[in-house]
Amino acid sequence: MILKVKEIRALSNDELKGQLETAYEELFNCRLRVATKQLTNHREIPQTKKRIARIKTILRERELGLR
Repeated sequence: MILKVKEIRALSNDELKGQLETAYEELFNCRLRVATKQLTNHREIPQTKKRIARIKTILRERELGLR
């Protein structure tokens, strides 16, 4: 599921942590499918990594009180 930054910012911290956990599971599954040569769209891995980075950035901003 691709979320825009505004949609991510609208989520609560608990929801963000749930999304982060889901993204890590998806990344693991993508890597598993690459190892077994079942992944057809190789862009899924970088997209998932970017989603993880966005979520972590927003969590860190909130931790520092920047937004």
